[in-house]
Amino acid sequence: MHVIATAGHVDHGKSTLIRALTGMEPDRWAEERRRGMTIDLGFAWTTLTSGEPVAFVDVPGHERFVPNMLAGVGPVPAALFVVAADEGWMPQSAEHLAALDALGVAHGLLVLTRCDLSDPARAAAQARAEFAGTSLSGVETVAVSAATGAGLDDLRAALDRLATWLPVPDRSAPVRLWVDRSFAIRGSGTVVTGTLGAGRLRTGDELELVGASVPDAPGRGGRTTGLGRGAAPDGPSRTGRKVRVRGLQALGTPASEVNAVARVAVNLRGVDRDGVRRGHALVTPGRFHLTALVDVRLSGDPVSSLPAEVTLHLGSAAVTARVRPLGADTARLRLAAALPLRVGDRALLRDPGRHHPGTHDPGIHDPGRHRVAGGAVVLDVDPPPLRRRGAAAARAVTLSTLDGTASERDALRRRGLARREDLERMGIAVSATPVAGDWLADPEHWAALRDRLAEQVARHAREHPLDPGMPVEALRHALGLPDRALVDALVAPPLFARDGRIVVAGQDGVLPEPVARAVARLRADLRSEPFRAPDAGRLAALGLGPRELAAAVRADALLRIADGVVLLPDAPEEAMTVLSRLPQPFALTDARQALATTRRVAVPLLEMLDRRGATHRLPDGRRRIGRSSTVDGVAGAPTLPSSGSAARARRR
Repeated sequence: MHVIATAGHVDHGKSTLIRALTGMEPDRWAEERRRGMTIDLGFAWTTLTSGEPVAFVDVPGHERFVPNMLAGVGPVPAALFVVAADEGWMPQSAEHLAALDALGVAHGLLVLTRCDLSDPARAAAQARAEFAGTSLSGVETVAVSAATGAGLDDLRAALDRLATWLPVPDRSAPVRLWVDRSFAIRGSGTVVTGTLGAGRLRTGDELELVGASVPDAPGRGGRTTGLGRGAAPDGPSRTGRKVRVRGLQALGTPASEVNAVARVAVNLRGVDRDGVRRGHALVTPGRFHLTALVDVRLSGDPVSSLPAEVTLHLGSAAVTARVRPLGADTARLRLAAALPLRVGDRALLRDPGRHHPGTHDPGIHDPGRHRVAGGAVVLDVDPPPLRRRGAAAARAVTLSTLDGTASERDALRRRGLARREDLERMGIAVSATPVAGDWLADPEHWAALRDRLAEQVARHAREHPLDPGMPVEALRHALGLPDRALVDALVAPPLFARDGRIVVAGQDGVLPEPVARAVARLRADLRSEPFRAPDAGRLAALGLGPRELAAAVRADALLRIADGVVLLPDAPEEAMTVLSRLPQPFALTDARQALATTRRVAVPLLEMLDRRGATHRLPDGRRRIGRSSTVDGVAGAPTLPSSGSAARARRR
């Protein structure tokens, strides 16, 4: 299917032409038929000579109803631009062309109507001159008369040719269906319609309903994502309301699946009629960035001449936007409501201009008179804050290098780090290999982070020589990283991770000189009395507190038996040699006396030997040497690993 919108001045015969082509009445409102003037969007369809189905979105031409016209043409890839041969180029012809040009609509036909009333040559020349330099420059021209039928076959043939030039939709792309109508059907519930520009819809699909003032699902507090007119958004919701596709229709026919491009009606479960309206969008969950702050490149009026507030039209949505000029053709827009936007989206800006009294015409959503101020191409849907002096000027320079295409390289260069899903939400195709989990990194930024990490670890080692490395969480904060997995991924030789800290290889186990001297004196004491652990007074006299003792243990200079109890690293082996000579089994008192030590040392030492399997405690509290081991040829004593290898095993 192909979808084409009409465009052109009021009363130039757009609806009449659609009736003649399709045999259907596009005007839906009784008021429209009574007045003979299209007020809101109309819809009709037919099959071309080639057999290709084509759907038409018929738009109003009156200046008061331009917002309705924009809601119809926004999501559509081609236009049937109508100019009456007897009247020629008119004001709304110019405004509709400006709108199509701003939206980047580059495919279409120029149709001269009422050629039975006047020679179309003059009107055609006028229109072609106006089209020159716009996105519709060079489109084919066809002259017709809906009254006599002249030229209709030529128009159908031209539509077939146009269909071959239309871009092929990406049916694997995520869905973003801008709602242009919503209503309820008895027995079925809420139905919305729109133009499916990409992707595929199936019955049973779960979607998100997003846009201004979408109500939360029951039980979620009733908060809305929309804000009042002109209000600055404060943390807009990143998700919409979950709904499910109950049924589908395309061109009036029920379907289980609809592929882009298509006009489609979607029967929804999970929202009532009052909860959805024109300007909302149905999107694939988790695939679009809902944002109220964007940087854009502008065309049309000079940025400096734009009013402080404009109306932004994109898809079927129309929201107030505050303009902050940045460069000669770039600006930051703060939207009054968050929208599902992507890099490269094209929008139209309108100047609110002079306000007119309200009207009761059905389908009118904006009673004020507007003027097309220009187009906007979205360059960034997640722009950085501009807090420092000169930040706006620097941002303008950056934006001048962007062309509105979704570039992974540019996105990573600006952000440094980004999650894959966040880039995909922005419409950026991801090809880079993640550095950690789903995190992607700009190569230069990643290399700089690795250098900064090494500097931080080295500084910490200098300033805290007794610490067993720098804590990973402290490093994460120092580098401003959002995930500790990134710290682990940055670690490379000569750094290594151990027990939640990052350590410099080669510096591990090196004691500061004063500590090394004190430990040497303590080791000399223990060599003469290996099981006489120093008491608190002796440790204090040597200047060895808990941090110094911990460092000595990590350096394999001492072995910690219990809190405040240290021996030489080979103390367990020496103890087993002594204990193996005792009558088996033996009591705690026997071990204490044989080792010439105190209960303070004997109890934790024996418990350590139990844990290692060197001794076995019996139900009566006595112990025996393990059955199948020897130490230095003494039967019944197990061979223990050296303290150094045990400590290294613990680090591993």
